[in-house]
Amino acid sequence: MTASIPKPQRWLLGLLLALLLLAQVDQPYPEVALLQHIPTAVFLLTSPWLLRRWPLTTASVACIVLFLALHTLGGRYAYSNVPYDDWAQALAGSTLSEAFGWTRNHYDRLVHFAFGALSVIPVAEIARRRGGLGPRGAALAALGWVLAISCLYEIFEWLLTIVAAGETADRYNGQQGDIWDAQKDMALATLGAVLVLPFAGRR
Repeated sequence: MTASIPKPQRWLLGLLLALLLLAQVDQPYPEVALLQHIPTAVFLLTSPWLLRRWPLTTASVACIVLFLALHTLGGRYAYSNVPYDDWAQALAGSTLSEAFGWTRNHYDRLVHFAFGALSVIPVAEIARRRGGLGPRGAALAALGWVLAISCLYEIFEWLLTIVAAGETADRYNGQQGDIWDAQKDMALATLGAVLVLPFAGRR
């Protein structure tokens, strides 16, 4: 018999669904919208079954939902065009780029960092509960997950630039002229994971 999904987790999934639907309103970059939002849509479609078959704590579900919410926001604006400077200007009268001397849009960096940080708790929980690992082994499994998925994602982006149309590939890739973009993205994901690793064995 499968367990029911706790009410807080249902609310989290409902909020993510609402955000995904809102992200499609007047979609500014429809040519890459499907590619960007497939992971979130697949998670929402499969999560009711997955969470009943293999329950997770609400903390782990919250980590997954928060990451996908950040990704959904980035996906709406093809990452490179998230208007955080406009939002900062409206709220504080100055932009983040002015404050920190940025010359590119750094929202993608935030999401790569968040992927590392927010993966640790759910992956470590799965490694402990389903893999029978102790706290140290679960933490190492979470770090290995972040390293592996970050690497595979950058390879996927590279392959996409080969097979997709030029403008579509460039908008999805989001390199913004930085030849070290892939390395920086992987490094930030790793940093995010390392910072959270001490908490991986506490749940």
